[in-house]
Amino acid sequence: MSAAKPPAAQSPMPFTAISTKQGLILILSTLTLLTLTYVSFSSLGSTPQYTYSYPPPTTTIPITSSSSFKEDVDLEEGANRESVEFSDVYHTPDVFRLNYAEMEKRFKVYIYPDGDPKTFYQTPRKLTGKYASEGYFFQNIRESRFRTEDPDQAHLFFIPISCHKMRGKGTSYENMTIIVQNYVDGLISKYPYWNRTLGADHFFVTCHDVGVRATEGLPLLVKNSIRAVCSPSYDVGFIPHKDIALPQVLQPFALPRGGNDIENRTTLGFWAGHRNSRIRVILACTWENDTELDISNNRINRATGHLVYQKRFYRTKFCICPGGSQVNSARIADSIHYGCIPVILSNYYDLPFNDILDWSKFSVVLKEKDVYDLKQILKDISHEQFVTLHNNLVKVQKHFQWNTPPIPYDAFHMVMSDLWLRHSVIKY
Repeated sequence: MSAAKPPAAQSPMPFTAISTKQGLILILSTLTLLTLTYVSFSSLGSTPQYTYSYPPPTTTIPITSSSSFKEDVDLEEGANRESVEFSDVYHTPDVFRLNYAEMEKRFKVYIYPDGDPKTFYQTPRKLTGKYASEGYFFQNIRESRFRTEDPDQAHLFFIPISCHKMRGKGTSYENMTIIVQNYVDGLISKYPYWNRTLGADHFFVTCHDVGVRATEGLPLLVKNSIRAVCSPSYDVGFIPHKDIALPQVLQPFALPRGGNDIENRTTLGFWAGHRNSRIRVILACTWENDTELDISNNRINRATGHLVYQKRFYRTKFCICPGGSQVNSARIADSIHYGCIPVILSNYYDLPFNDILDWSKFSVVLKEKDVYDLKQILKDISHEQFVTLHNNLVKVQKHFQWNTPPIPYDAFHMVMSDLWLRHSVIKY
């Protein structure tokens, strides 16, 4: 007599029994939370050392239109619809692709209409200078499809304060703090939205260090709301899992974008600038007479020739980016634009889009103590590794470019992506 067969194991409920939309949202939320948690904890300590690694072959994920996601985008003005390359320059390429598509489809921001245009609103006539990122964001958010006039539809609320104009009037930091405090208090008393989350779904943008100084005396604003700042450092209360590092981009760029020009890059490393920080003084004193590193202890004088400073980026493999009076520097975006691998020389700098982009794939991240071994560290990077870094750098250039009007995947949309991630994680 044959033994009776054991009863067949009950099949689990098929995935299709779950709502596709609900399942996708659950997966996105879980992956986003895990990604943000991992990257935030990774950035809590000192800036990680650069590790030499070869990325796996890049994959091209076609962008297609469907009823649920409209993922086909124009990469340039007037460009044909085409596929977008999602390589491992992103921490999790598929998660970024899906999050970005969902952001474009759903994200809504309400801009508070109150405020004195002479004091708070920053709509400069010329979007130039090292603090232009602030002005570009103000202009782009007002003209974007992310803006909603219905606060009940909003995922986040934008507090349009800008202290840039106050500085020109000679206002002290103490008075700036009072002015901003009164402004925010007015919004809290007039509208009900802040009190629903204690400001956790509110954000403000300031690239100018004056804005950081003017708001750091307002703990309710600094600790609760999302801050997009160009000076992401602990000494100004920057909170990595909540706040955003705004890229400091000096636009318009004086010369066209560099890249795919490895054969022209014969200088090992380059830096020229003012000695306005300890690390810059050490950098200049240690390497200014070196024959392989092009290090100048002052910014190149225009009398030397037209755009000499910018042209040196084209001839250099690695561009040194030490912190100045703040940890940030427009030199990082300059290096990326001109195709020169940025060498981040800072003990702490929460790099822009750090929870989306893997900076180790297109830059060299060092600690300040490594300045004494800088030359050897750069020489130890093989030609193959340099080529990989350079090719990856070209892929991320579009993320560090402001445009008016903005275009997909540019600096504005990357900032919005960061804000969208914060919206997905921070809940009260």
